[in-house]
Amino acid sequence: MLTHAILALEDGTVFHGRAIGAIGETVGEVVFNTAMTGYQEIVSDPSYARQIVTLTCPHIGNVGANDEDIEAQDAHACGLVVRDYPSVLSNFRSQESLSEFLLRQNVVSISDVDTRQLTRVLREKGAQNGCLQAGSIDEDRAIAQAQAFVGLNGMDLAKTVTTGKPYVWDEGTWEPEGGFQASGRSKWRVVAYDFGVKRNILRLLVDRGCAVEVVPAETSAESVLAREPDGVFLSNGPGDPEPCTYAIEAIQEILNTQVPVFGICLGHQLLALAAGARTLKMKFGHHGAN
Repeated sequence: MLTHAILALEDGTVFHGRAIGAIGETVGEVVFNTAMTGYQEIVSDPSYARQIVTLTCPHIGNVGANDEDIEAQDAHACGLVVRDYPSVLSNFRSQESLSEFLLRQNVVSISDVDTRQLTRVLREKGAQNGCLQAGSIDEDRAIAQAQAFVGLNGMDLAKTVTTGKPYVWDEGTWEPEGGFQASGRSKWRVVAYDFGVKRNILRLLVDRGCAVEVVPAETSAESVLAREPDGVFLSNGPGDPEPCTYAIEAIQEILNTQVPVFGICLGHQLLALAAGARTLKMKFGHHGAN
């Protein structure tokens, strides 16, 4: 039995489709991602917290889902929008369908949407707030909910997705024979700030000979430097960097030492702010696969 679903944008545009995940309602910033594959990694990437992700690749779900291709313990995207959800999945690593994964992770999702049209709207008008409903549909309420969402400006989400306590990460990347590789002999000690870090980023550090310790977003510079790291890594993450004053101040202290600092995504923006630069929200973010 097909369940009706809609995506309503703050400008009043409404897209109709069918539910492929959890039943309910979710509100967030609607963005698009141009990656051809990796949908499970995208949904579980903490950088997408409070965002409804539109995938521009038309066929999504054909390789199913598994317990290994996730970037965090739980899904973080608050919604998923796809064009075509295939009825048949096939992959030797598949353990469940994408729909089952989304349902288990409580991610409200919709298929049969003209994602090309939606992407053009987002590209021309910029990222918009949206409301995704599956099951019980009320277009007027959905539009009102989208318009009422305050957006991500000024929102510190790093605190909501970071780890609760420090931990050591010693797992390398996945190989066809043997799965995830154990860490070998480490050359460098790296402290990784978790602002919403992806597991594969940590794996890549391990592959390159780093002994990685992950610390919470609000860890002080004094605590980090006491670990005598060879380098400090500032992770990816969601939300606006400017409210993260605790991180900016810690980074400024670390920059006054001789310890190398490397940031990506949100971490890169925090590093820029700590160095005295300004950050501005783009009309629409660049989301894809390198």
